[in-house]
Amino acid sequence: MEDRDRPPRAVSRRWALAGGLALAAGLTPLGAQAALTQGPGAHARSLKLHHLHTGEKLSVTYFDQGWYNPDAMHEINVFLRDFRTGDVVTMERELFDLMFALNRRLESSEPYEIVSGYRSPRTNAMLKRHNRSVATNSLHTMGMAVDVRVPGRTTNHVYAAARNLERGGVGYYPRADFVHLDVGRVRTWDGVPPKAPKPKRSTGKTRRHTS
Repeated sequence: MEDRDRPPRAVSRRWALAGGLALAAGLTPLGAQAALTQGPGAHARSLKLHHLHTGEKLSVTYFDQGWYNPDAMHEINVFLRDFRTGDVVTMERELFDLMFALNRRLESSEPYEIVSGYRSPRTNAMLKRHNRSVATNSLHTMGMAVDVRVPGRTTNHVYAAARNLERGGVGYYPRADFVHLDVGRVRTWDGVPPKAPKPKRSTGKTRRHTS
């Protein structure tokens, strides 16, 4: 038996507990095992991350043997903290699953380059004052969004792959070279800010004013 086929001890205790509860409910241990592994899948899910602002790197398996690992989830939450204020929140685990699914779609083994993770309301308000494209009620402030790059893949490629997953919001920001991912409602948008109107050229003529 390979190591990946052998449940870790902590998981084994949970399986034993679930089996006992299932027997009490009149279910077989095999039925309890099947119930525990139903859903998105029991295969391991891992993420590799590189934060462009802090320089930190993280490689972690956050889901294995049908369970989300709370310690690994906490590591990701801390990694994706508001780097300006140090605030940490519980990020939506569906966001991690979206990132995992996107990495598989891209067939990439490179770490995600994190441009932005969680933003505190104070940080979001500050960014909003300097950039009108920042949403007032950004999903970054709710732990539901990240802005990323994927080494070896163009921004357009990442955007197209994420859009095709249809698992949340996807924003395309080619000038800033990143893609926004969130687990809100399914939608897409082009984050290129509108061009400022060109100033009118002076004709050299002066207008006469009458009183």
